[in-house]
Amino acid sequence: MEKKKVLFISQEIAPFSPKNEISSMARRLPQAIQEAGKEIRVFAPKFGSINERRHQLHEVIRLSGMNIVIDNNDHPLIIKVASIAQARMQVYFIDNEEFFKRKNNITDENDMEYNDNDERSIFFCRGVLETVKKLGWQPDIIHCHGWMTAPLGLYLKKVYNKDPHFTDTKVIYSLYDDKFNNNWDERLSEKLRFDGIDKETISNFSSTDFYSVTENMLKYFDGVNIASEELCPKLEAIYKNLDCCKQDFVTEEHQNKVMSEFFDKIIEEALV
Repeated sequence: MEKKKVLFISQEIAPFSPKNEISSMARRLPQAIQEAGKEIRVFAPKFGSINERRHQLHEVIRLSGMNIVIDNNDHPLIIKVASIAQARMQVYFIDNEEFFKRKNNITDENDMEYNDNDERSIFFCRGVLETVKKLGWQPDIIHCHGWMTAPLGLYLKKVYNKDPHFTDTKVIYSLYDDKFNNNWDERLSEKLRFDGIDKETISNFSSTDFYSVTENMLKYFDGVNIASEELCPKLEAIYKNLDCCKQDFVTEEHQNKVMSEFFDKIIEEALV
């Protein structure tokens, strides 16, 4: 029987980024799912804070060289890779000089969030999808961690929906008690329109605060799980109202088994 394929994408992953709830989960869960018998790939942004020499990152020339157009601007896509030897796991990094060479990840030296975080998120998500296509690797499940991965479901269902490479791919979002504080660019809907997303869909993105963006992005995921033990009331309400397959929070000792079963459930429902 062919192994099921799970693609993990996360805005942070340990040990390349400092340990926190997202980076720790993105490090731990892929290894567990791989050990449970599934085939995995892992992607993260190559933030400027990641020390390439210490972590032995190197560019994958055969995967680099594409351009991704956002809001009518070309952005070269560079792919780098590093290994986590003890986990027998590789991590692919999405890189671009304009978006990810900055010293800080999400905020500048004055702790102000970057104005182009919406474009950085879109570039990251589209970069992952384009790279997976170039790899010739067809995921059964894409599992997203962190708000920077939120556009993935929208793009998979509205831009790549006719691409045979992703015909049977389902997408899951892990909901953390984490948020961006400054509204995304008010021109977000125009940028989505430029990518060919239909007028009815983009009409939902006139409000660009975190909760509005999250609520509307999550409509395009096949499954959502709660990854933080506690969520703020607004995120709890968004989760409660979702019309998709859902998985409530489970403690760390049970997460690996429960999430593996959650993946299987969504894959099996897709086959019915």
